Amino acid sequence: MPLSRQRRSVRIAAGVVLSVVVVVWMSWARTTSPIAQFIADYPGEAPSVLPAPVGIPAWLAWQHYLNAFFIVLIIRTGWIIRRRQRPPAFWIRHDSAVMRLTGRRQRLGIYHWFHLSLDGLWLLNGLIYVVLLFATGQWLRIVPTDWAVVPNALSALIQYLSLDWPTDSGWTNYNALQQLSYFAVVFVLSPIAVLTGLRLSPAWPLEGRLARVLPEQLTRRIHGLNLYAFVVFVVVHVVLVLGTGALRNLNVMFAGNNGESWLGAGVFTLAIATMVGAWILVTPALLKRLASLSGDVR
Repeated sequence: MPLSRQRRSVRIAAGVVLSVVVVVWMSWARTTSPIAQFIADYPGEAPSVLPAPVGIPAWLAWQHYLNAFFIVLIIRTGWIIRRRQRPPAFWIRHDSAVMRLTGRRQRLGIYHWFHLSLDGLWLLNGLIYVVLLFATGQWLRIVPTDWAVVPNALSALIQYLSLDWPTDSGWTNYNALQQLSYFAVVFVLSPIAVLTGLRLSPAWPLEGRLARVLPEQLTRRIHGLNLYAFVVFVVVHVVLVLGTGALRNLNVMFAGNNGESWLGAGVFTLAIATMVGAWILVTPALLKRLASLSGDVR
């Protein structure tokens, strides 16, 4: 077995063992008087000074799907770019606003071009989401308005780690840990991804004050860590959705109801199928054809 594969296997085994230890320890800890009292005082709810809207509107379900679709492909292309292998082709655009502003001809690896194109679509979808979020009052679901959210989030984390899930209903409100997590993704990780991605794009000047304020090497490292943070969030999010009442959660997220029918699971299956299909179809041949619509491909 290659050394790299052995190391990967050791890391996976260590991760599994550590996870079991954490679950066993947390299961015991929450039976002790201090932790039990802490959970009783802070059951994990997300306190709010204003009542949040009940239910998930259709636009939010669509936004959730489109965001997931773009993020999956962004993660895939980002991973390919980080491997730093020579791209199968280059996209070149000679006459562009970027060239006039920076004096540089745009020449991007085909995966880099697709990554930036997906970023643009993801950013547009995100801007529409944020506007609708505040226009409809849905922001109250994910924006903390009371400092009590912090101990409640810690309580929810203890309950999750002990595999005794906190009581919550995504149809009416998120628990405190969910609220902080979604807030971080929307208002922290996403802006960091946009800012660092812009810094690494051809649109950013190579010299001058802006280049010194955000050094490329540091920005690249932050961008990579941000990518890993998104991966961790997606994995944990999917595991908890499926592990804490899959039918109800999928109905809330994809079917616009709070029932336990198979409608949401069916829509979720179709959504996953489109993501898997896009993942498979993103081949160099297809990317070359798409890129040729806006520039030269060589």
